[in-house]
Amino acid sequence: MSRTFGAVIIGDEILSGKRQDKHFERIVAMLGQRGLRLSWVEYLGDDRERLAATYQRTMAAGDVVFSCGGIGNTPDDHTRQAVAAALGVGLELHPNGYEELKARFPGEDEITDKRKLLVTFPAGVKIIPNPFNRIPGFTVNDHYFVPGFPQMAHPMIEWALDSFYQDQFKAVEATIEKAFLLTGPTAYESALLDLMEKIVATYPTLRLFSLPSIKDGERRHLELGVEGEPLLVDQAMEEIRREVERREITWVWRP
Repeated sequence: MSRTFGAVIIGDEILSGKRQDKHFERIVAMLGQRGLRLSWVEYLGDDRERLAATYQRTMAAGDVVFSCGGIGNTPDDHTRQAVAAALGVGLELHPNGYEELKARFPGEDEITDKRKLLVTFPAGVKIIPNPFNRIPGFTVNDHYFVPGFPQMAHPMIEWALDSFYQDQFKAVEATIEKAFLLTGPTAYESALLDLMEKIVATYPTLRLFSLPSIKDGERRHLELGVEGEPLLVDQAMEEIRREVERREITWVWRP
């Protein structure tokens, strides 16, 4: 059964516009390289209660989730506490994480209580190796909690994908996308809902999309298409073509 992949991207600085998100596009690309798709993304601030509620909901849904940010040891990092609350467990020094910490800071006086917080995780989780500086993330219930720094987070996400979800990978060339640009007085979404619903019902494995284009307050065209297995895409597009011609809607292939 195909899994649903989602992302949670955390940080007040992203929501305030002080820092630009570097994770969304890269996660989409990493999934795309493996023939997978990101189904949803949520941007959340440094709010422990909201984070806990989000993780409780996404874990109950059974999604594969990559969560970026908030696993440091400063007062504005709330992810580990939020995950513990969502799981209903306490926090504890992770033994494998502690070994990684000692490898990162080999001096006996370098392992401070503050640094131990970096590997203090919700009880029962497993660690995610960090090739950048050996300070691990953690995983539980198909959720992968990684730092907010892209140079650390992205290799850790790739490790998770390649370690646990190769059975979900699809050949990239096995998926194509085609679309028409529709114009005319009846080329708008509400007028074509019945056609869209028919295509979705007939081809449940395809992803249908419709994107209206508006300029200066006026409709320019409607982009209508499908994505999925090539043969089914061609069949669906042929059905769409016949129907829009029957309705005397002008169409061209989208470049």
